[in-house]
Amino acid sequence: MADTDFSFDVSEAEPFTDSFLHLCLPSTYASSTVVSAASFSASIDPVVLFSVLDHYLRRPDSQPRVIGTLLGIRSSDDIQEVEVRNSFPLAIVDGHLDVDYFRSMLSLHARVNPRENVVGWYATGTLEDIDELCVEVHSYFTRGDKNLRPVFLLVDPEMKNAALGIKALVGAPVGVPGLKEAGSMFLQVPCDFKYSDAERAGLDIIAAARDAPSRSTGLLSDMDNLEQSIVKVREKIDRMLTYVNDVVDGKVANNNAVGRYLMDTVSTIPRLEQQEFETMFNKHLSDLLMVVYLANLTRTQLAIAERLHNMSGLADTGAV
Repeated sequence: MADTDFSFDVSEAEPFTDSFLHLCLPSTYASSTVVSAASFSASIDPVVLFSVLDHYLRRPDSQPRVIGTLLGIRSSDDIQEVEVRNSFPLAIVDGHLDVDYFRSMLSLHARVNPRENVVGWYATGTLEDIDELCVEVHSYFTRGDKNLRPVFLLVDPEMKNAALGIKALVGAPVGVPGLKEAGSMFLQVPCDFKYSDAERAGLDIIAAARDAPSRSTGLLSDMDNLEQSIVKVREKIDRMLTYVNDVVDGKVANNNAVGRYLMDTVSTIPRLEQQEFETMFNKHLSDLLMVVYLANLTRTQLAIAERLHNMSGLADTGAV
C-alpha cells in the first residue's frame, strides 16, 4: 500500500470501528479535505514566498524541485495557529534529506533570530508531485512533538494552472491496526498572507512593473500615491454602489454576510457635509504639501552642505 495513495473524501469516513482502515485526523475538520480554521490555520509572510521562488530559480538544471525549512512562531494560546516568517533551503543527497546540513543551518539561524522556531517545510511542485520523499521529510519534522503539526507549504513556480498554486498542508497518519509504521495523508488547511503596510507598499510597486514594457518601475511621489489611493477608493465605492443597486433591483441575490459587512464599514465613517469634508481634505492636503516641501528643502540643504564640505577639503589639500 503506497503511503500517499489516498484520495477519498474524509467527510464520508465512518467513526472508529473494528474495520481494517483507521484515519487519525485532526480533532476538527470541514466537510471536505480542508481542515477547518478552528482546527488549524497558517499565515505566510511574503518574504517567505520570494525566498522559495529565488531558491527555485537558483537550482541546478538537473534538479526538478527544491525543498526548504519554514521558520516562524506559533500562537501562545493555540498551537494550531502558525505564522511563517522566514525560511532557508535544504539539501537532498542521494534522494534523502541531508540532516547534518539542516542542523547546521538551523544553528546559524538561531543565532540571528532566536525567537523563530521550525514550523514546517516547503517544496515546489503540485499535489501530483507528492511522493515518498515528501513523506520522509515530513516524518522527520514530526519526530519531536506529535502535537505540533508541521506545515507543508507547496508552491508551483511553473504556474501550470496560471497561478502559483500555493497550498498549506498538514500530515495525518494512515494505516491499519497493528502496523508499526503508518502511511501519511496530506490535508489542505486554510492559508493566507500576512504583511505590514510597508510590505504592502513594496508589493504594489513590484506588481506595477508587471505591465511595464521594461519590467521595471520607480518609486512614486507622495502626490502620485495620494492620487492612486483616491482612484482606488472611488473604484471600490462605485463597485459597492453597483452591487447594492443590483440587489435592490433584484438582479443579484442578497447576501446577509456582505450586507452586515457593508453596514459595519459605513457605520465607522463619520457623517460630514460636503463643504465640511472638502475643508478638512484641503487642510490635510496642505499639510502634506508642506511636509513634501520641507523634505525637499532639507534634501537640497544637505546636498549643498556636502558639496561645500568636499570643496573645503580640496582647498585644504591644495588641490583647488
